Amino acid sequence: MKRPETKYVAVGDSEVAYQVVGNGPNDVLWMYPLGSHVDLFWQIPSYAESLDRLCAFSRVIVLDRRGLGASGPAPDGAVPSWEVFTEDIGAVLDAAQSTRAAIVSNRETGQIAMLYAGMHPERVSALVLLNTTARYLEADDYPIGETSATVDTLVELMRTAWGTEEFARIMVPSLGYDEETPRVMAMVQRASATPRQAAALYDYFLRNGDVRQVLPSIQVPTLVLHVQNLPFLPIAHGRYIAEHIQGAEFIELPGADLGGGIPAGAIADIAEFLTGERSLGEIDRILTTVLFTDIVGSTTQAASLGDRRWRSLLDAHDRAVREQLRRFRGNEINTTGDGFVASFDGPARAIRCAREITEATGKLGIELRVGLHTGECEVRGADLGGLAVHIASRVGALANPGEVLVSGTVKDLVIGSGIEFSEQGKHELKGVPGSWTLFAVKS
Repeated sequence: MKRPETKYVAVGDSEVAYQVVGNGPNDVLWMYPLGSHVDLFWQIPSYAESLDRLCAFSRVIVLDRRGLGASGPAPDGAVPSWEVFTEDIGAVLDAAQSTRAAIVSNRETGQIAMLYAGMHPERVSALVLLNTTARYLEADDYPIGETSATVDTLVELMRTAWGTEEFARIMVPSLGYDEETPRVMAMVQRASATPRQAAALYDYFLRNGDVRQVLPSIQVPTLVLHVQNLPFLPIAHGRYIAEHIQGAEFIELPGADLGGGIPAGAIADIAEFLTGERSLGEIDRILTTVLFTDIVGSTTQAASLGDRRWRSLLDAHDRAVREQLRRFRGNEINTTGDGFVASFDGPARAIRCAREITEATGKLGIELRVGLHTGECEVRGADLGGLAVHIASRVGALANPGEVLVSGTVKDLVIGSGIEFSEQGKHELKGVPGSWTLFAVKS
């Protein structure tokens, strides 16, 4: 197969490298896990063979996430957040002129793919999850997870052995007596990331990754494949995902690894899954971050200023809010007279927008309460409905003047983004079951 041209698409202040291979009728975005390099991958025979087989029935798009391989650095040079990685997907699909694609993901990229599919079901025709997990670390409500000691062992292994032939053989035991492939895989790993970068990224993924709440929101056809004896990632993780995504299919693969690519048998399973008669149907729900704003003391201000001056101040307020929504790619859903309802496909961007809104309106002499929650919403034309909208509204009502208050769901999804919070205790939200721990965004 002819080597494709590597192209770049600007994302924020960085660039993402990607390639488009083949011209089949279906678009497939193949997300390779940590260690990717779109240019050097072609030296690994199993990778080239996998692409060749995928191209028999699809046009394949591959990318290096920001901070890895041929792509530019991650924002601020830090460990990228989940939101950064989902932005990379959208930018590459746009650049490749793909309106809808099946996403084939592996290991930690599975969590990114699941988040993107929940947030953008209109862009995802199907989801294929290879050897991945919704959460890695054990918890009271996730007993199949691994211990913190196991995480320590794996992260230390990456820190000390990443980019070596020894590490390649540990992760891909099927290489056996093959001498050349481990050497090439080690070289590609070194070109993709340094040992410190690799260890930091995996430490973030293993300790903080948790997309279990997203699984019920995924409404695209989903195929989960998991190898029986995979090092460090037992098959129970794959079964859990399949059990919690409605209609998902689960296939148990033999062996202890995928051999550096995707085995021919697994690609046959993927081809059958993707090319069969499957209809997505009308999209009626989406995973999104909902923002509510409300002017503090609006009635009192209106009475003291009079109708004309109050209307002028409200107009200035509306312009300031809409300018920040435009900057941070928020979607205005509705206005409430003295507030806004908006949605975002990235929670970190929503928080940053909220902070800018409070600052911009503060200069006008207006104090706002702002609330944020990420959850599944019902799509009603241009409007959103559902419990997630009510939760965001209730959270906003509890915010102090000038404060951005978020649910624990939002806080968990932006770990690693550099945004800091202060815990505000547990609260009962009117009309919402259970008690909710809320967090104020630090300025």
